[in-house]
Amino acid sequence: MALTFPHRGRTALAMGSACALLTLFGCSNGDNTSPATTNASPTATSASPVGTRIVIENFTFSPANLQVRPGTKVTVVNRDSDAHTVTATEDKVFDTGNITGGATVTFTAPSTPGSYSYLCTLHPNMKGTLTVS
Repeated sequence: MALTFPHRGRTALAMGSACALLTLFGCSNGDNTSPATTNASPTATSASPVGTRIVIENFTFSPANLQVRPGTKVTVVNRDSDAHTVTATEDKVFDTGNITGGATVTFTAPSTPGSYSYLCTLHPNMKGTLTVS
């Protein structure tokens, strides 16, 4: 007497369909827009005082030269494991204090237009410029 599995064909079909659906939709983020592109230019501009950011990675500020409007909220993301700061070199008009590895902080850009050099006080070779206009 031979053993038969009458549901084997339906099970295989169901599994194949499930795999096909996962392939089509499993990696979708839920919208049908194309992925965003990034501009690799060294200068970024914030179009409004809503906010912008500086990323610290591999002991560098990116972008190193950032242009914002007065009073813009600037978010600093530290992707390094070491602590860093974003500190204005003249009169310390902004200073994030120590940002531990993996942490994010926010500071407010000066309200007076001008060019503000900054550095990491823990690693003085890390430098950048915040231009307020």
